[in-house]
Amino acid sequence: MQLKRVVVTGLGALTPIGNNIEEYWNGLVNGVSGAKPITYYDATKFKTRFACELKNFNVTDFINRKEARKMDKFAQYAVVASDEAIADAKLNLELVDKLRVGVIWGAGIGGLQTFQDEVINFAKGDGTPRFNPFFIPKMISDIAPGLISIRNGFMGPNYSTVSACASSSNAMIDALNYIRLGHCDVIITGGSEAGVTEAAMGGFNAMHALSTNNESPETASRPFDATRDGFVLGEGAGALVFEEYEHAKKRGAKIYAEVIGGGLSSDAHHMTAPHPEGLGVVAVMKNCLKNAGIKPEEVDHINTHGTSTPLGDVAELKAISEVFGEHAKNININSTKSMTGHLLGAAGGVEAVASILSMENNTVPPTINHSVIDENINPELNLTLNKPQKREINVAMSNTFGFGGHNACIAFRKM
Repeated sequence: MQLKRVVVTGLGALTPIGNNIEEYWNGLVNGVSGAKPITYYDATKFKTRFACELKNFNVTDFINRKEARKMDKFAQYAVVASDEAIADAKLNLELVDKLRVGVIWGAGIGGLQTFQDEVINFAKGDGTPRFNPFFIPKMISDIAPGLISIRNGFMGPNYSTVSACASSSNAMIDALNYIRLGHCDVIITGGSEAGVTEAAMGGFNAMHALSTNNESPETASRPFDATRDGFVLGEGAGALVFEEYEHAKKRGAKIYAEVIGGGLSSDAHHMTAPHPEGLGVVAVMKNCLKNAGIKPEEVDHINTHGTSTPLGDVAELKAISEVFGEHAKNININSTKSMTGHLLGAAGGVEAVASILSMENNTVPPTINHSVIDENINPELNLTLNKPQKREINVAMSNTFGFGGHNACIAFRKM
């Protein structure tokens, strides 16, 4: 069977450093940090009192108030980012075959704020079960793709992928395969998360996963730096329109990039810690290269998972050196989480958008906040430290890994 080609024809982003594609890209190339003291709740008693929240975002600028009240924030973010991507793709909703347009969306947690609020309200009461009738539909992870499809009338495959922080990369790889196999013409994909809540902050603090650099939030996310002390929690959404190449060409769509392959693997090692030698990461990048039908020396840029954790950064960079050998030093490696923080289940979508924009602009955004060399990291690797770098990018890869040992890698090629 001849697999169909898949391209990206639309992008949308809602991030802590920009509420649309243009703002997001400007934030990336200018090395803007999205980390600030938390404003959503009183964080004074928490070990970590900062996060990468959205800035100047008002959902009623995009969704009417009545509908927005029926959605958890993670679903609101999904709808707003997907609206931008669909508009960017210039999809004519009157002409497309909606039975062949799907939505495959990633969310690692889903409606955590809704769950937290409803349980707290119940616990404060007299034991009488008074719950909001929208409690369940607001909370479940799969409501985000459901709402996107309802809003646009898309009747193709519709579901959510959940693999912790690899969720939206899993969604994109599923979308790639559905179109490759001829089941769909178009799929809206990516992911969203709204994890800046008391429950998430308390839980991640209990695991010692978050940075506690409360004195300098803007510099707390410092991937690859010897003084890194954990990740910074972020929120938002990244949306992409994946489309069968001939379908896109026939309607004269702008093509950002071709989606050439995806890989999956498992660490099979620990609930939360990566394998110290990065064995699962080696496997996922090799799987991606094989699936894409490319050689390691064809890769120009890797947007790493790069969360700013002591173990994770080292393991991932060891894996890159193992997979790419001598060519590793020719690759521009970066971590955009140094600016956006870690968007959990939305990370893969937001970072895939960054990878594609890097190819379009032949510019690799910086890994900011680096000042102290880590002796455990190969000094020959180009980590794109502190300043953006101009270069020709023809092939870019994006890595995302999740608690449970879930690894996903997706590759894009300039057309």
